Amino acid sequence: MENTNTKVDLSVNIAGVTFQNPVMTASGTFGSGMEYSDFVDLNRLGAVVTKGVSNVPWEGNPTPRVTEVTGGMLNAIGLQNPGVEVFVERDLKFLENYKTRVIVNVCGHTEDEYLAVVERLQDEKRVDMLEINVSCPNVKQGAMAFGVDPKALYDITRKIRAVAKQPVIMKLTPNVTSIRETAKAAEDGGADAVSLINTITGMKIDVERQKFVLANKTGGMSGPAIHPVAVRMVYEAAQTVQIPIIGMGGISTWQDAVEMMLAGASAIAVGAENFHNPNATMEVLSGIEDYARRHHVAHISDIVGAVHQ
Repeated sequence: MENTNTKVDLSVNIAGVTFQNPVMTASGTFGSGMEYSDFVDLNRLGAVVTKGVSNVPWEGNPTPRVTEVTGGMLNAIGLQNPGVEVFVERDLKFLENYKTRVIVNVCGHTEDEYLAVVERLQDEKRVDMLEINVSCPNVKQGAMAFGVDPKALYDITRKIRAVAKQPVIMKLTPNVTSIRETAKAAEDGGADAVSLINTITGMKIDVERQKFVLANKTGGMSGPAIHPVAVRMVYEAAQTVQIPIIGMGGISTWQDAVEMMLAGASAIAVGAENFHNPNATMEVLSGIEDYARRHHVAHISDIVGAVHQ
């Protein structure tokens, strides 16, 4: 009879920070934890990754800015948020009630805007890591420009790393010719880790009205349809860089999560599926643990990048 009581060590270490398990939330899909706290035991998560935080309040894009598509959704929210001061006073204070790790997603239009947030969060003890969003396709200036140009990505990574007191994760865009090149630029710039992928730029047109569905015309596509692209890019990045990778993109099930780890991700983030199934992170966590027991994996990190061998 198979032993289902085997102890599994689900902890992972990324840039010196230990997470109790590899399951995180993808920025922009989980608020800052408060919004899902009635559905999910935040203490069971590896980390809460917050919604994007800017130096001043951002209104975001005009509506409509979300629509369903086959196999996922398009969003053009535009990183709407109340700014770093409200975030610190409201969201970080709320997260003090929980033991889970906190990764703050940082956004900006210019280098100075990114640096202002990073400097403001330097001494916030509740912030374990920073995830720098240089890959949002729905911000008119900045963000995406840094993510698609390896030199610009290297430069902003180096400047942020010079002032940040927490480890820095650079969030990479899939809307590039070579994910290997941008992952290497982030590593060379001093990134402690990379996360990928952000959304894929897409568009939807209402054929009866003969008009764009989103006011922004384009939006970022997320959901199950982009998962194979994400797995391929995580695999390629893992072949290129030595720093840890947090994999995301269309993770809906524990199988998706394990697949991402086998491709080279040290941890994973559940995104769009949270909208469809608020309990998704917990189901993925339970599935990963069960998988490890069935495959006699003592430490979950042992499966990271297994297909490379």
